[in-house]
Amino acid sequence: MGVHIEEAVVSSEPVKVISSSSPDNFALVILTVVLVACVVGILVAIVTVYCLRKRANDKAKVTELKQGEGKDNEASADYQDLCRQRMATKSEKPEPLTRVSSVAASDGAQPSPSSRSSTSSWSEEPVQSNMDISTGHVVLSYMEDHLNNKDRMSKEWEALCNYEADPCSTDIGKAPENVDKNRVKTAVPYDHARVKLTESASAGKSDYVNASTIMDIDPRAPAYIATQAPLPNTLADFWQMVWEQGSVVIVNLTHLAETDINRCRYWPDEGSALYHFYEVHLVSEHVWCEDYLVRSFYLKNLETQETRTVTQFHFLTWPENGVPPSPKSLLEFRRKVNKSFRGRACPIVVHCSDGVGRTGTYCLLDLVLTRMLKGVKELDIAATLEHIRDQRPGMVQTKAQFEFALTAVVEEVNAILKALPQ
Repeated sequence: MGVHIEEAVVSSEPVKVISSSSPDNFALVILTVVLVACVVGILVAIVTVYCLRKRANDKAKVTELKQGEGKDNEASADYQDLCRQRMATKSEKPEPLTRVSSVAASDGAQPSPSSRSSTSSWSEEPVQSNMDISTGHVVLSYMEDHLNNKDRMSKEWEALCNYEADPCSTDIGKAPENVDKNRVKTAVPYDHARVKLTESASAGKSDYVNASTIMDIDPRAPAYIATQAPLPNTLADFWQMVWEQGSVVIVNLTHLAETDINRCRYWPDEGSALYHFYEVHLVSEHVWCEDYLVRSFYLKNLETQETRTVTQFHFLTWPENGVPPSPKSLLEFRRKVNKSFRGRACPIVVHCSDGVGRTGTYCLLDLVLTRMLKGVKELDIAATLEHIRDQRPGMVQTKAQFEFALTAVVEEVNAILKALPQ
């Protein structure tokens, strides 16, 4: 009751309280509890209102974006203009980059060195590697011995030529309705590893395109799409494949003369071109060195009004059924491709004319070097090629191409060992 008894006596009379001067502590406690409850209630109300407003704002932004897609695609146009301005700023160099002359291409001649900008990105020090010095020397010694032993190389190539994949059915690619979609009759994808188009969205209402997925380890995530250079009647199928597979990098290994002579060109010389409902706009074309150039495209799906930037790396000096002038030029090209592709989860589209010879050699080289840079201690290039041939027939057509892949691996291992701390 808050009463303090100062003195009490025992007698026959009732106890008398001498004084009662303490405050009413019970009322104070009640008041404190009420105040705390009010403060907590106010805080809860503030947090609730904030969350509701944030959710309403998010919904409003989504609605605004959806409405914007119907208003002449203003957001997409603004985004493209911003990207063009950014690209124009980045492309400012002391020496202007020039375009490859279409006259020179049609004549099969190489552009004059004076007409190209000298912006080679080759460096003797490769990208960071997890390979240790001892492993590097073992790999290097094995590769050099392999190259010097011509008899062993011949036997290994003969065994590779006799290798048969299982399963190996190509019935779909050889079906009568698909025969005219194949550039070479012998370069047809296996049924189990072919890329399938969305049939309802295809220009020809077919799911067939001459292309194969090439896996490394994870079957759910192909590392490459190996394909032929599209024919005039498969141009729309090619761009539909690029769009549906989410690819943003194309590696073009056709020789400069093939682009026009064999009709391997699938992009506009300038401006834009429409392939079914895929609009391809050539944004830029930069010559980086004597051996390759880089093109940038805007790819737009006219059905969904979505856009995507696609980069094409075109290697210019690899003749059909032959090998590049030197491993160094292809290794530089590969580094440029992988630098652009780094961190992406989509497959790289790789093609030559038929999608097997040069395409297979590039995929083999890149796959082996990628494994090596990840720290794999055992490299079996022949087994790796068999793994690739399980997914597309005829990959790496000639013994010279196989030897070139080995030589390029030796070149890269040498560069890695130079860069490692001794």
